[in-house]
Amino acid sequence: MPDKFSSKRPLTDAEEAQIQKMITSDPDAPELTDEQLRQGRPFAEAFPDLHASIRRSRGRPRVESPKAAVTLRLDPNAVARFQALGKDWRTRMAEILEKAKP
Repeated sequence: MPDKFSSKRPLTDAEEAQIQKMITSDPDAPELTDEQLRQGRPFAEAFPDLHASIRRSRGRPRVESPKAAVTLRLDPNAVARFQALGKDWRTRMAEILEKAKP
């Protein structure tokens, strides 16, 4: 289903007018005045503690010895046998490779 207002093409004047009318008619989201915009502050400045806690908790926790991501071509039958072992088939494959160290 195509979007009524697509970002893939310029809006017509009628579409722009319709959008502006919808914006104006929304009592829960009035447009900010110039004065309100001037009073705006960056999130980190307005909420320093919250910003710090978000920065600390972003991403995965660091580990002492991270695993290396590799791309490997394997026989489809071998992969199918490991996948049949369950969700943690990659872990089991890694364990077998670790035991087979030269």
